[in-house]
Amino acid sequence: MPDQLLTLDATQIVAYQGEPGAYSHLACKHTFPDWTSVNCATFVDALQMVERGDAYYAMIPVENSTAGRVEEIYRELKRTQLYVVKEHFEPVNHCLIVRHSMTIDQITRIGSHPQALAQCDGNIKALGVKSQAMYDTAGAAKHIAEFEEPGLAVISSELAAELYGLKVLKTYFNDSVGNTTRFLVFSRQQKMPVYEEGRTYITSFMFRVRNIPAALYKAMGGFATQGINMLKLESYMVNGHFTATQFYVDVEAHFQSSSMQAAIEELRFFSEDVRILGTYLADDYRLK
Repeated sequence: MPDQLLTLDATQIVAYQGEPGAYSHLACKHTFPDWTSVNCATFVDALQMVERGDAYYAMIPVENSTAGRVEEIYRELKRTQLYVVKEHFEPVNHCLIVRHSMTIDQITRIGSHPQALAQCDGNIKALGVKSQAMYDTAGAAKHIAEFEEPGLAVISSELAAELYGLKVLKTYFNDSVGNTTRFLVFSRQQKMPVYEEGRTYITSFMFRVRNIPAALYKAMGGFATQGINMLKLESYMVNGHFTATQFYVDVEAHFQSSSMQAAIEELRFFSEDVRILGTYLADDYRLK
């Protein structure tokens, strides 16, 4: 653990991946404004801070409305024993950022994280310049602040431009209006809210179906029978084997409700390694 964290209260720390000014940093500031946000080099590092007890929460992006899922996270989920306790939707305002001496006609390359480049692909092509993949949006801003590279602009946040003393040439450089990233908050402790009538809950879980015909169809049948709305179903291979597929699911239900219990019972009959990641209140963004 870095020396500067030794004097901080871990129960008031939220970890995130990226340099200061990253969208994950913004999500932390908006969700936990009075907490200390600590940046980590990788998603794994952020999750491990929570596992060790050096941070109370980890703020992790899982999908974007334009670029789709953050695939790395779903591979890491099976390696962690943390619980999902909250979701947060962060509107993304990608900005085209340069050093103060640069003008838009001098740009020959635009660098950023591959997700950000994908979300701004149309506007990049409209400028007739090349894309350059970099490890992080805020890291890209930090890079051009520290190193003068002729022709290089970056895509990052207004916060990053402010933190690193850079100039914003264009705001809302993303191709789609309403570009939004969904984050999940991970904790060592399960914090399942008490069920209240009229409130909307999300339950997230993982499972692996038995290698028998129609296993997935049968495993999911209980949710249809119980009238449970399935919001997300993601699949990925387990340990490189084509005969074993892991699934990640979000459903609109409280784990302790009778309908969810019946659906899970049927799921377990046709599946292996069912793991409940958590039940949490649906973010207000879903209800707009």
